[in-house]
Amino acid sequence: MPAAPTLEELLRDAQHTAVHLETRDGYMLDDPMYLRWQTGHRYDQADRASWWSPWLQHVADATARGVNVRRARVVSEPVSDYIRFEYDVTFRNEASGEQVRWLPRRRATDLALPGNDFWLVDDRVLMVHHFSGDGDFVSEDVTDDDALVKLCGAAFEAVWERAIAHGDYRPN
Repeated sequence: MPAAPTLEELLRDAQHTAVHLETRDGYMLDDPMYLRWQTGHRYDQADRASWWSPWLQHVADATARGVNVRRARVVSEPVSDYIRFEYDVTFRNEASGEQVRWLPRRRATDLALPGNDFWLVDDRVLMVHHFSGDGDFVSEDVTDDDALVKLCGAAFEAVWERAIAHGDYRPN
């Protein structure tokens, strides 16, 4: 059985779209970037070398090929410190060509959402992420199951339609 593709490989092979749904209020709370932010560190947007990363380059390469990369975040309000951190560093996502929107959880009550975060590439390959209760990454599953692909694609689009563009969202 061949190994499941990595997210980087999926993005490299994407032809049209790559969408990411995030639904947690915190991830990997021991992330050094987050810990530095908590102590007051803020990136200088003009100093790209200080914040550019291999992941952002993967996204930039995909968007340069014409892949529409979108990320939607469903967040509780008032937002957690981690979400405030994500908001502060989202300029990095946008610099790579990714579009980001935010949906306050109270506006998602009538949406049927999957229980896990995911990436969906070209409406055909789904990578589902599993996290511990503390927000630590546990594992991921990759599938091309039509029913799951359609369910997650529809959920993402429902969130995206209601969500607020990063430039217009103000976390509270």
